[in-house]
Amino acid sequence: MPIQVPFSGRRLVSSGDLDLAIADCSKGIGLVIGSPESPDLIAGVLVQPFPLYPDDRGYFLEVQRIGSGLAAAFPPETTQISAAVSYPGTIKAFHYHLFQHDCWTTVKGLLQVVLADLRLGSPTLGLRNTMYVGGLRPWQVLIPPGVAHGYKVIGREEALLVYLTDRFYDAKDEGRIPHNDSGINYDWETQYK
Repeated sequence: MPIQVPFSGRRLVSSGDLDLAIADCSKGIGLVIGSPESPDLIAGVLVQPFPLYPDDRGYFLEVQRIGSGLAAAFPPETTQISAAVSYPGTIKAFHYHLFQHDCWTTVKGLLQVVLADLRLGSPTLGLRNTMYVGGLRPWQVLIPPGVAHGYKVIGREEALLVYLTDRFYDAKDEGRIPHNDSGINYDWETQYK
């Protein structure tokens, strides 16, 4: 549900054609995405399942083929592949990029992935998405510039996130927002239902 004019929130930064702001959201987890084809996805976010091939020795998964899949448009000469290990209960949030696209693959554990649209002019400005991805739901998530992202490790095992970016790391391209920002107002507590 897009936010209509007048805008209620605070502006963050402008760079080129990208103007970012944090909309004032009510406390909650936003829309929970249960399908890669969900109509509730933030504009420009793409989700795609990836195959796992388990056997009696473990499992194999193919993270990405350059030139295909969600990261097909990533230029091979500047694509960076990185990994992050996080321990149970860890929250890493929020950050955003002005130019960089991220393609996330959780290869071990389970992450509560949180996205928030910061892009002024976006039809989904202020929308928050929550996805539970990892071994139990093997999805890749493509995150465009201007969409804040973060995660919490769910469960009792560490999580391993492998991610591709369409450009090399540049600290000037990255912005940070506290995990408990009062505008995003994300509820990181377990949702007892």
